[in-house]
Amino acid sequence: MVDSLTYTPKITLEFEIGEKDFFIAGECASRVKKTLQQLGLKQDVIKRIAIIIYEAAMNVAIHATSGRLIVHVDPDAITILTQDIGAGIEDIDLAMKEGYSTATYEIREMGFGAGMGLSNIKQCSDGLSIESKVGVGTNLEAKVFFRNEKKAVEDT
Repeated sequence: MVDSLTYTPKITLEFEIGEKDFFIAGECASRVKKTLQQLGLKQDVIKRIAIIIYEAAMNVAIHATSGRLIVHVDPDAITILTQDIGAGIEDIDLAMKEGYSTATYEIREMGFGAGMGLSNIKQCSDGLSIESKVGVGTNLEAKVFFRNEKKAVEDT
């Protein structure tokens, strides 16, 4: 296994996510995980990326009417983006707290919406940025760097 890719052209994977499409979160994580394994990334890096992708896709499926997840693979980093149309996040700082959830009772009864998604994403990423407008939607960008000498992006 390698710490970073020795040479790789940029790879982009895109997934459309529909409202309450819970299957797609696992599918996104699984497909990206397989691609990263083929590229020879270390398992601990792949695990962090898979967690980010699963949590981000679940947030879109739970809270938005539609959205997409985009994964950019570069030689030194992975960038995970979600863009959704939905309710948006009223208070991002509050939403980042473990256990805070705006998921409906129905979603919680299904075993989702425990309020760990954003905090898990933050914990697994080297950089995280969230922009949201209530009634419009949310954009999330998470980065994972392969070379850990320093973090190139600070959390915002």
